[in-house]
Amino acid sequence: MQSGTGTEGLAPLVLVCDDTEPIRRLLRINLELAGFRVEEAADGHEAMARLIDPVAQRPAVIVLDSEMAPYDGWWAIAAIRAHPRLDPVPVVLVTASVMHHDAPGATDAGFDAFVSKPFDPDELVEAVSRLAEDGRGTQPRR
Repeated sequence: MQSGTGTEGLAPLVLVCDDTEPIRRLLRINLELAGFRVEEAADGHEAMARLIDPVAQRPAVIVLDSEMAPYDGWWAIAAIRAHPRLDPVPVVLVTASVMHHDAPGATDAGFDAFVSKPFDPDELVEAVSRLAEDGRGTQPRR
């Protein structure tokens, strides 16, 4: 795994954003076991506050839950794609509502991959690893 947008010599940084603390913990554990550094946010607003901080390291990948109150993943992806510093960062949608938000809708919104809840840890790690190494536009859509 290469650092890509991360700091040289450090494992790639992933920002995990989910409003449910046990889910954030599961995402963190699986990604850390795969060698990633992980930071957390509880909703889209908290994630954006961290992401637009000019002194904060830009993550290699962002993992967003679709359903969070008051600022969900759909709000956050629009803000991410509108921000020049963040637009190049690949984003994975993690959602329990696969039927409601299908792959074409997620792709059209600017997500680079999606993983359904309950998530398969291997699928999550595979998607994040591929995006951390290759960046946007190279991930096969699921």
